[in-house]
Amino acid sequence: MIPIPLAFGEQIRKVPGVRRVAVMNGFGGVLPARKEGQDAGGATDWSDAFQNVAVDGEEYFAMNPELSVPPDQLRDFLSDPHACVMGRELARRFGWKIGDHFFLESFVSAYRKRSGPFEFVIRALMDADPRYPGTETEMMVFHFKYLHEALGSHIRAMTFLVEIDDPARGAEIGAAIDALFENSSSPTLTETERNFTADFMSMAGDLGVLINGIGLMVCFAILLVTANTMSMAVRERRTEIAVLKTLGFTSGQVMALVVSEALVIGGAGGLLGVAGTAALIWVLDHATSGTWFGFAGMALTTRVAASGLGIALALGWAAGLMPAVGAYRARVTEMLRGV
Repeated sequence: MIPIPLAFGEQIRKVPGVRRVAVMNGFGGVLPARKEGQDAGGATDWSDAFQNVAVDGEEYFAMNPELSVPPDQLRDFLSDPHACVMGRELARRFGWKIGDHFFLESFVSAYRKRSGPFEFVIRALMDADPRYPGTETEMMVFHFKYLHEALGSHIRAMTFLVEIDDPARGAEIGAAIDALFENSSSPTLTETERNFTADFMSMAGDLGVLINGIGLMVCFAILLVTANTMSMAVRERRTEIAVLKTLGFTSGQVMALVVSEALVIGGAGGLLGVAGTAALIWVLDHATSGTWFGFAGMALTTRVAASGLGIALALGWAAGLMPAVGAYRARVTEMLRGV
């Protein structure tokens, strides 16, 4: 998603069939973390993250009838530049009420002020209109004007919400909007809200596939390295294996020794990785005031640590299995002759 100039909004409004236009930018704001009852000094707390967006307030709520806000509270929100509208369930989760103040610091560097986090005051609570069941309301909405005035004219729009007078002409009006900017440095892509949501969810799914693919490739690379190490170890110890069998060790016992060595190597690597990760997280949480490139509140849970150690042991076992089978089948005379 490429930011586009705010001036595009006025041009979109002039397209025949367009009724309203509103900016909607995801803010990425996170509550300041608190440690031992004190403010963490700019750190962020990802455990309490929630959706927050900057919008053109009046147009946004006029275009979204599924979001129900009491008229008096909506007026208070529109008249206060620092105000926000909070989902009722979200406010209940944090124990907030109308009139409460709180601060948000965006993990997006372009949305940060030199003077510190943004301060907001809750002026309205919103619910889902009964006519639109399933509407998501666990979010916070505030004035895009507040964001724009605080950060300066370099702020651009990420998304323009467009309401049209005839849904049947959606494709036609969308094509007319995109035609306005097709030769500009910031071409637009106009689509229905349903398609936009589907594309966004698809992006999230693709990210998960990418991360899982990278993890599998890393595991495969580790398997190859460990298997090569064990194969070289068995080849270099042909004499020792022959002597063990000569002294009465069975082929099964020799095989168990090789597999055990591979498990020890895998387990040692897993423990080293878990300990190194825990140490790195501790350093990032303490040496950087809890925030590192927008990431904060990181922790290595017992479940993740145990999973990592289990994967390391499984890789060690798989890497040592084939060399162990070779040691099991090897004959004493052949191993001594090779020496």
